[in-house]
Amino acid sequence: MTEIPSPGLGTSGNKDPEQCAETVRTALSLGYRHIDTAQMYDNESGVGDGIAAADVPREEVFLATKVLPDNLAHDDVLESTAGSLDRLGTDYVDLLYVHWPMKAYDAEDTLPAFDTLYDDGTARNVAVSNFTPELLDEARDLLDAPIVANQVEMHPLLQQDELHEYATEHDITLVAYAPILQGDADDVPELRDVAAKYDATPTQISIAWLQGLENVVPIPKATGERHLRENLSVPELADEDMEVIAAIDSEERLIDPDGAAWN
Repeated sequence: MTEIPSPGLGTSGNKDPEQCAETVRTALSLGYRHIDTAQMYDNESGVGDGIAAADVPREEVFLATKVLPDNLAHDDVLESTAGSLDRLGTDYVDLLYVHWPMKAYDAEDTLPAFDTLYDDGTARNVAVSNFTPELLDEARDLLDAPIVANQVEMHPLLQQDELHEYATEHDITLVAYAPILQGDADDVPELRDVAAKYDATPTQISIAWLQGLENVVPIPKATGERHLRENLSVPELADEDMEVIAAIDSEERLIDPDGAAWN
């Protein structure tokens, strides 16, 4: 099973090129080794500039990007990934995702292109995002390359029990986006209560809970150095505190576009 560094740095919404580059450079200097971007985020150049500016060898950075839903026809996957590599300033990515199984996504047309990129070393690993168990079954049947990750919204208010069970059974990592509830972790009483025990913030506890789960890697977003440090430095939760959070009864999606596979 491919080991994905945890936590990663999410970069969605960080579109200012200079700020994005500085965020990535700072994150790498603090010890982050997993950087997550996407064609959809319109910041691959900034991410690439940040990696180039960091005093960290490229081979120590686990770099992930995602193919835009509009670019998921076979030849478009190949062409657009070449564009991603050019913007990122690298010869390969460590993880290449199908971003959303919608629009141009056709499993029998799309996935062979990912196999091609895996076979030629352009994508060291292949992954999917926002896939249901049914879509994962289909993709696993069609791909020769192993699916190493499924990136999904996951946090204490959307615990993804079914996908987590599937991921554990099939050696797939769940990469958790929106792990700090888009900055609203403070609004969850259970997170506040556990945070008080550890002299931590509810945001740190949300990240810590995810990191305490098997086969889960959170990718919190941050820009300033203080928040980058906080997200990297979280406590290890006792079993009883993991259970308090696991007992939260909620299915609150923060990101739910029309056409998503679960709709």
